[in-house]
Amino acid sequence: MDATVQTPISRKALLIGGGVATILIIAAIIGIRVAGSGTKPADDLAPLVTVAPPTVGPVASVVSINGTISARNELPLGIDGEGGRITAVTVEIGDKVKRGQRLAVLDTSVLAPQVARLEATLLQSRADANLAQADWNRAQGVEASGALSKEVIEQRRAKLATTTAQVAVAEAQLKEMRARLARTEVRAPLDGVVLTRNAEVGQIVSAGSEPLFRLAQDGEVELRGKVAEQDLPHLAVGQAATVRIAGVEPTFKGTVRLLGAVIDPVSRMGEVRIALDPDPNLRPGAFARGEVLVSDAARTVVPQTAVLADKKGTYVYVIDSNLKVVRRDVRVADTMASGVVISAGLDGSEQIVVTAGAFLREGETVRITT
Repeated sequence: MDATVQTPISRKALLIGGGVATILIIAAIIGIRVAGSGTKPADDLAPLVTVAPPTVGPVASVVSINGTISARNELPLGIDGEGGRITAVTVEIGDKVKRGQRLAVLDTSVLAPQVARLEATLLQSRADANLAQADWNRAQGVEASGALSKEVIEQRRAKLATTTAQVAVAEAQLKEMRARLARTEVRAPLDGVVLTRNAEVGQIVSAGSEPLFRLAQDGEVELRGKVAEQDLPHLAVGQAATVRIAGVEPTFKGTVRLLGAVIDPVSRMGEVRIALDPDPNLRPGAFARGEVLVSDAARTVVPQTAVLADKKGTYVYVIDSNLKVVRRDVRVADTMASGVVISAGLDGSEQIVVTAGAFLREGETVRITT
């Protein structure tokens, strides 16, 4: 009886003793690991961040101008007179012309004979006037002697006046006709370059027709563009500008010539004109981009990834001496390839969280990567 009772009791005690030993062993292992680490487990879980100080130095502030190359003074040339059929065109697009140079000629088959007839009429009127003058001179010579009656003398005086008036009329008519004949020629009113040509031989034109030619005075061109309303106050007449043309490698130097007096209420843009030196590559109508350097003052620059924004505004995260995350509100002045220009909020000595700032919380403790 005693043997059968003692056997199950010894097995149960053995099982209990083994469980207690296992628990003690696990506790000992955990204690060893904690003691061997030398740091608290909470520190190991702190976020690891990369920081960098802001860059402080001269930053070029540039105003960009997008627009079109245009002739500075573009002159449309058409027909002044009655019009007619074009019989000759003497210039092509791109030709340089001088003041008074003939560009096109209209048919003169009607006006030329009229000018010739009036020239003959003028010659006849002058001959009659000369004859009347001679008769009057003779009448004056014999008037005192009484060889001619007073009636004859008055007739000669009246004939002289009439023939003199006829000469004046003939001269005026001839002058008018010559002016009309001159209008059959389209001439350049000044030196320039032919921009467009809409004249062809055989074409019938009139005073209401579209311009036959467009000239650029002295070949001068300019960039006519638009800038944002907030950029216009930074520009001034006389500032140097650099202009680039799509597809053309070299750049072109220019000068701000004119600033618009008004702002478009719809687009909120203002007009700017940049004077350029004549160049074959500066063709009116070409798209161009201009840049004006308005400042190169020292500015604070941070990486673009460091700048965050929420409903309170723009900010960056700064790590203080206690490795705490501190929010620092900043004001962004500009963006460029090297980063974001900060105009207020930083003095350049801070340690800025460069990346992953959106995953941090203000006041959180972090670790800094080395």
